[in-house]
Amino acid sequence: MTGHQERPLLFLDVDGPLLPFGDGARSSSGGLGDGARSSGGGHLARLDPRAGLRLAALPCHLVWATTWEDRANTEIAPRLGLPRLPVVNWPEPSPEDEREDRWFGLCWKTRTLVAWASGRPFVWIDDEITDADRAWVSAHHPGRALLHHVPSARGLTGDDFTALDHWLRAV
Repeated sequence: MTGHQERPLLFLDVDGPLLPFGDGARSSSGGLGDGARSSGGGHLARLDPRAGLRLAALPCHLVWATTWEDRANTEIAPRLGLPRLPVVNWPEPSPEDEREDRWFGLCWKTRTLVAWASGRPFVWIDDEITDADRAWVSAHHPGRALLHHVPSARGLTGDDFTALDHWLRAV
């Protein structure tokens, strides 16, 4: 490094945050707009191409944290105007970790993302985040972390991007 801190990571889920499960209608007051409906047919039509510009403008390193895995680079990134991004690969959890995760009510991604971050500050954007995940990350991750829940029915909004940018610039 050259004397300044490395930029935080931003772990990004696809289904829910980028591909909302709602009817596709987004309000002009907080949503990203109607761009999600104008990109063609099928479920990928719910992508808002402006989200890529907003993500790329954030002061962080973007990382796919989705079951799409590398397909996010071939099917999602080009539609958003994003470059090829690193991808979190999901290992099979040990039976002990699975039992503990069920006990604490953790999202199945939590442990892997904390390990992947390896102490670096990170943001995690997902529709499956709960208070149990926040508590576990706080207890097991030495760096700063923002677990940002995005309701799957609406996806990322302008307000979300404002909050993310504010947090990332304060790290």
